[in-house]
Amino acid sequence: MPSYIVSLKDNASDAEIQKTKDDVVKQGGKIGHEYTLIKAFQAIYPDDVVHSLDNHEHVKGVEADQEVKTQ
Repeated sequence: MPSYIVSLKDNASDAEIQKTKDDVVKQGGKIGHEYTLIKAFQAIYPDDVVHSLDNHEHVKGVEADQEVKTQ
């Protein structure tokens, strides 16, 4: 299943973050890892689900979850 990192706006409250996570679940997704140093979490969606977090009022950005390497 595709996985995405959802970054929330710096001024998003805990309630707004929870609402965003609830919206992921309503769209058929699951919440994976939840980050503590930044306002972000992993959203996992089935292949056939279309999601619309890019336009969510509390979301700063959505990007594909991928492995990061350093040299």
